[in-house]
This record gives sequence, structure tokens and C-alpha cells, in this order.
Amino acid sequence: MTAVFLGIPTAPRGVGHLRGDESFPDAARNSLQNGQLRANLGHATSTIRGKRAAVVGEVADWAELREAGRAIKAATMARLDEHLIALEEQVTARGGTVHWARDANEANAIVTRLVQATGTDEVVKVKSMATQEIGLNEALEAAGIAAHETDLAELIVQLGEDKPSHILVPAIHKNRAEIREIFLRTMPGVDPELTDEPRHLAMAARAHLRERFLRARVAISGANFAVAETGTLAVVESEGNGRMCLTLPQTLITVMGIEKVVPTWRDLEVFLQLLPRSSTGERMNPYTSLWAGVTPGDGPQEFHLVLVDNGRTAVLADEVGREALHCIRCSACLNVCPVYERAGGHAYGSVYPGPIGAVLSPQLTGVQDNASLPYASSLCGACYDVCPVAIDIPSILVHLRAEHVEAQTRTTPEAVAFRALSKAMSSPRLWRLAQRAAGLGRFLARGRPTLPAALPPPASKWTRTRDLPTPPAETFTQAWAREHGG
Repeated sequence: MTAVFLGIPTAPRGVGHLRGDESFPDAARNSLQNGQLRANLGHATSTIRGKRAAVVGEVADWAELREAGRAIKAATMARLDEHLIALEEQVTARGGTVHWARDANEANAIVTRLVQATGTDEVVKVKSMATQEIGLNEALEAAGIAAHETDLAELIVQLGEDKPSHILVPAIHKNRAEIREIFLRTMPGVDPELTDEPRHLAMAARAHLRERFLRARVAISGANFAVAETGTLAVVESEGNGRMCLTLPQTLITVMGIEKVVPTWRDLEVFLQLLPRSSTGERMNPYTSLWAGVTPGDGPQEFHLVLVDNGRTAVLADEVGREALHCIRCSACLNVCPVYERAGGHAYGSVYPGPIGAVLSPQLTGVQDNASLPYASSLCGACYDVCPVAIDIPSILVHLRAEHVEAQTRTTPEAVAFRALSKAMSSPRLWRLAQRAAGLGRFLARGRPTLPAALPPPASKWTRTRDLPTPPAETFTQAWAREHGG
């Protein structure tokens, strides 16, 4: 199967972990009540911001490098189908197998089938946003396959039966004491005297994971980039767990969004300079793993690449919104966003939180399924200023807000209310009747300057977050007639 679905106007929207059970305002309201969460986020994001600013300041041509990244991404998206087919050809020529998945369900079915074919009932995983997006762990669990996260922060989230709240640091909402409690409660054989010193916590995780690395027969990874001209996949990380997963098992399955492809090695060079400085505040990633297909006698002897659309083709069709596909998942926009720092990642209800999630998730699912996210921003522009590929997130947010307004049907309470108001304001007789009817609100106010918040639906949706002034005892027309006569 080749990338024949690219460019189809009716391409399927994304499914998986891209939408929450609550709207952003409701979820954020709950997060804002958690003082410990805000403290954890504030400390962590300020630390990362400082590190990033220091290493970016060392690069004299950072603006030019950033523009190069933007231009490469824009050119790649313009010919994405060609680059993907070239990637498939090169991976296949080097002994790998490429699979195409239209959505999360297809991707999960492909991966589950590949794991089952090996006869194993467990896999080790490298941190992967794509597998979180499609809900792969849950799909494997339903098939009786245990998926062991090996990234330290992902392990903390998994053992704590929690959800990631940050693209780069999934457990950013946890402090050391909370992590220690999770390890003591869930890790078999952990030292009961374990302290919350970072080194001791890391050693406990290392001992826990080493056994799984050595016995694993199948590993599942994501990919930061894929080079079309050579079929090379790239994973960058800081802990070494990725290197273990990519080299020790017999079978390696990589799940990658179709937008991660870059045309050439020279293009990859640009992003390997932009990504570490913007994400972890490092000059280069401690571990950069590159592989192409299968090498006899060295590393995994079976390699599968699963290319996932899951709504990306639909995003590509939007001339404004497609810029969100340029994202290299550095998380710099999260670390400077005042809304994210106060509300936290869980409030977004999607695997992609923060400013980039506010523009990417609604496009992957369709704006109506994530209608509150484009409004989860103050439009301050800090996200654009730090983005290493210059994604104009504020402009996309405004674009998506306009789409949401346009998509509102004529049967929504707001639309009905404004149509009724328009009709009343176009008729003097109806307007006078409406003013008299509004005067009844003074009985509900009972002398207060605003009406009570507990009005019956649908008015309660308005008064819950806004003050509705009590109607005046005398209208402007009545006051004019009284003072000026007639």
C-alpha cells in the first residue's frame, strides 16, 4: 500500500487520545485549584526556559537557522507524498517493511498483529508521542500484550496510572516526593529506604528497567525524523533507554507520523541543531540514534515502519493550519505559555498540550470535536517567538476560532438568541415588549447589581462565567421622554 490517501479532500480525521472528556475551561478550573501542581509546573518551566535561553544565545546565526528550519518544513509539506514514497522505497531496499495507516485504529491493528506474530506478550517502548496519540498501549493491553515504558518520565506516569502533561517531560507535574511514593508503591523489590534524591530515584528506575531490556524480544519506538533519500530513521534522547530499545531486541517497530520526514541528510543537520537547544536546553542530544533497515548480525533483524496519517492529510489541506505540521515536538512553546504554566497539560485533554496542542489537536480531530482549545490562549505571541521553526501559532489560533464560529449551526442556543435579538431590534413594537419582559429580571436580582449565577439553562452557561447586569428600572427611551417630554 502506498500513500494514495494523501491529498484526498475527505481524508479521515484523527482518532485516539486527541480529545478530553471536559472542555478546556472546565478542566483548567480544576487544575487552577491545585496549588502543588502550579508550583511544580512553575519551577520546572522556568528552569527549562533559562537553560534554553542560555544555549540559544550562544548561536550567532540562530535567526538564520530558525528560518532554514521553517523553509525546509514548508518545502517538505509541499511535496510530502513524493518524500514519503521515496522513504518507503529506501526502507524496503534496506530490508525493512513499511506499513501505511489511515488512522489510529489501523495503526494499532498493524502493530498488534506484528507483535503477536513474534509470539511474545510484552514489548519495551521508547518515548513516542505518536504511540500516545493513537492509544497504542491500551490497544496492546486489550490484546494481552504488556507495553513497558522505558523513558524515566513516561515510566513514572505509567506506574502512577497517570497521564502525560508535557510533550518533553511527561511527569513535569510530579515532584520528587511524589515520584518516590510511586516507586515504593509499584516497583517490585525496590529498597524500602529509597530517598527522593534524584540519583537514587534514577538508580531504582535503572534496576527496574534493565531486566526488561535484556529479556525483551520486541521494541516499539517513535521517530524524531526520517530521511527520505536514505531511509534513515532518527531518535534523539537523553537517557540511553532509546539506544537499548533500538539495538537489543530482535524486532523493532517504529510508529511515525507522516509529517516527520525530511528530504536529505543536509536537512537533518539543521534540525539536529535546532531541536536540542529548544527542547532540553542542550547543545546536542546525549544520544542520537540513526538506523536504516536491517543489518545482518547487528541490531534488530526485523524492522517495521508504520506511517500514520490520523488526520494529518486533512490538516495539510488547510493553507493556514498546515503550518502546525512543521512542529518538531521540542515543547518550547509550552515552557513560555502563561496559560499552560497555570492550567497544566491535563487541562487540554489531548496528548498534545500547550499552544501547539491548541492548534494541532483541533485540526487532527476536526475543530468541533475540540472547540474550546483554540481559545486556550491569551494570544501573547511568546510561543511564536521561541518556536525553532517559526510556527505562527497565534495566527493559526485566530484562524481556528473563526472556523469554529463559522461552523456553528443555526440551532445553537447562542445563534437562536441572536436571531431573536435581531428580530426584536428591527421592530419598535417588539423591542418595547422585550424591554418590558427584561424588566422582570429585577425581581430575580432582589436589589443586587447583577442577576444570580444560578439561572436556568441555557442562560446559566452565560452567567456562570460572566456578570449579567440587572435590567434598569427605566429604559433609555423612557428616561429621554421623561426629561425632554414626548
